Order: sequence, then C-alpha cells, then structure tokens
Amino acid sequence: MSVIYILISISILVALIFFIAFIKAVKSGQYDDDYTPSVRMLFDDELLKTPEKQEIIKTNIKQE
Repeated sequence: MSVIYILISISILVALIFFIAFIKAVKSGQYDDDYTPSVRMLFDDELLKTPEKQEIIKTNIKQE
C-alpha cells in the first residue's frame, strides 16, 4: 500500500514540473506566432474559391 502513495506523490511531482515548464515557455514567448500574420494576406484570395462567397463579397462591396 505504501508503494501506491510513493507513486502518486512522484506522479504529482512530475506533473508539477511539466506544468511549471509549460508556464515558463508561454511567458517567454515560445508559442508566439510571428510568421502567420505577415503572410496571411497572401493567402486570403485562395479562401474565396467558391462562387457563393465571391457573390457575398461583391454584394457587400456594392452596399458600402
């Protein structure tokens, strides 16, 4: 029975270590995406391949 207590305490310790490492990585900017916003405008036209979407955009432009 004491082995279960040891294993639970070790697993909680390991989980805390991974959680602290994750928080540290997020705060240091590890997961910031600097590339996608700069090239998003290059791929906007590819998203408008369907005729329904193009017609909606045309009507929205005419209304403005």
